Amino acid sequence: MITAVLFDLDGTLLDHEGASREAIVATFPDIDPAWLVPRWAELTDEAVDRYVAGELTFIGQRRFRMVTLARELGLGDWDDARADARLSGYVARYKAAWRPFPDAEPVLDLLAARGLRLGVVTNGDAAQQRSKVERIGFADRLPVVVASSEAGSAKPAAGIFLTACAALGAEPHAAAYVGDRLVTDAQGAAAAGLTGVWLDRSGAPEPSALDVPRITTLDALPPLLTG
Repeated sequence: MITAVLFDLDGTLLDHEGASREAIVATFPDIDPAWLVPRWAELTDEAVDRYVAGELTFIGQRRFRMVTLARELGLGDWDDARADARLSGYVARYKAAWRPFPDAEPVLDLLAARGLRLGVVTNGDAAQQRSKVERIGFADRLPVVVASSEAGSAKPAAGIFLTACAALGAEPHAAAYVGDRLVTDAQGAAAAGLTGVWLDRSGAPEPSALDVPRITTLDALPPLLTG
């Protein structure tokens, strides 16, 4: 029986992609969004991976993205001061655009009404990630937020999932974890002994031989857990 449910944050509960898209387009309004948005997403993935691996600091990964983008746009080699000046505008716009996915709040409320304990496991800076949870109005619903910057390990390593289970007072076999990344989230959680669930919002055809449950909307989570 599942007694606790843990969630990824960005891309699962919070529309990080939408917020990032809105912020970077406003930060570079003269650049074609058709190129800018996917390139910024690529740089973000690379930078965050390096941050999680300990190669870059939190501010370092932000500077890496901005400096690299400026160079590719032919704006020259920016120093930290110039990168930080442009980053301040981007970050302000990014924060202003933080919004939950429409299916998040109803599902959290439904699971809480069933008596399930809820929390978040996220790779990232703990202060920023908790700020996101508060900004989108989920702090009361998600009292436990375990972030890689504090946990001593990062998804898909088992340690961070087990730390979160302990914080909720749940054995791994009695906990489910839901995230939008197949390997990092769902399969990582399953390897740690939880029920890993892949939230694939793309709606693409389901891959063959999938070893974890796949849902395309959070609305499908309560029936899955009941089953």
